Amino acid sequence: MNSLTRHTHEDDPMQIGLRRFDLRRLVALVIKESHQALRDPSTLLIAFVLPVVLLLLFAYAVSLDAKDVRVGVVLETPSASAQSLAAAFSGTRFLQVRFAHDRREVAEQLVSGALRGYVVIPQDFEQRLAQRGAEPLVQIVTDGSYPNTANYVENYARGVVQTWRAGLDVAAPAQAVVLQPRYWFNPELESRRALIPGAIAIVMTIIGTMLTALVVAREWERGTMEAVLSTPASVAEILIGKLLPYFVLGMLSTLGATALAVFVFGVPLHGSLAALLLLSAVFMVPALGQGLLISSLARNQFLAAQIALFTGFLPAFMLSGFLYEIDAMPAPIRAVTRAVPARYFVDSLKTVFLAGDIWAVFLPNLAAMAAIGALFFMLAQRATRKNLE
Repeated sequence: MNSLTRHTHEDDPMQIGLRRFDLRRLVALVIKESHQALRDPSTLLIAFVLPVVLLLLFAYAVSLDAKDVRVGVVLETPSASAQSLAAAFSGTRFLQVRFAHDRREVAEQLVSGALRGYVVIPQDFEQRLAQRGAEPLVQIVTDGSYPNTANYVENYARGVVQTWRAGLDVAAPAQAVVLQPRYWFNPELESRRALIPGAIAIVMTIIGTMLTALVVAREWERGTMEAVLSTPASVAEILIGKLLPYFVLGMLSTLGATALAVFVFGVPLHGSLAALLLLSAVFMVPALGQGLLISSLARNQFLAAQIALFTGFLPAFMLSGFLYEIDAMPAPIRAVTRAVPARYFVDSLKTVFLAGDIWAVFLPNLAAMAAIGALFFMLAQRATRKNLE
């Protein structure tokens, strides 16, 4: 009778979280979960193949650099000055110039998307040039459906005209002040160097949040999670045993992605590898905690995947500063970004890759990620206990 009472008391779900922590049970759970992860091809694909694919896409398919932009130059006058200005446009390596004598030819190409803009050198170009600023020398028409490219075409075409005109006036005095811009952290202004560190954050989000949510939800779906929870192991042991293998997978994936970034894509790592690993390890805390919380609430693979997509991947992609600057967002959206762990990770990764070990940047970001992770794990632990009752 006493043994039956003790057995019933020990199996009470309210007592599971109060069981004594046992390191041997934890090691057994970690080994069991590691074997299960290694036997699952989808886990290995997400952890090691997907990062390579994503980094290749962001390195070569996604580019914010405006190079070889297709523009047209319409020569409505055969004068020597007009020919000289047209030659100035064709001499730049940033534009692909197509010449025409009628603006209707290039207008059709602009509508079809074959050109991003065109410059018209009008018939009265010589008269405009002689009037010295009375009216614009040329007309610049751009495709406004691509605002960034349109601004680039306009500004660059304006710069070509101004440089060409300044070269004509040989009698003009030399400028007293010459402005020479310098670009810190990314002197070549290559978008790849800014995108690849952010892409590593996206990869870590997928591994930490989506993979954890799917794997744990699958166990809830199959009923094996209840079997594990009925063992003498405590909730803390079970959660740590479940997540530790995926933490290791995430860190290995980070090392692989970093090697690709540095040795294949030419992104410099000015900071230390130790700082990079510390930042990645702390970021895995909220990523894994969010995935665990999602699986505890959804307990269904399809639903867990949808929730992880909308609450993990999309916020990391849109609201982390990876592609869109946070300072340019409306104030309410900027406030929302403070709850997105990837915001702090992207900022830290760009710093450690392009600037170095700037701990004045790292420490607030580490604290924010740790706080969000602690909140996720607390909610996940409560949700797991509630599932047992």
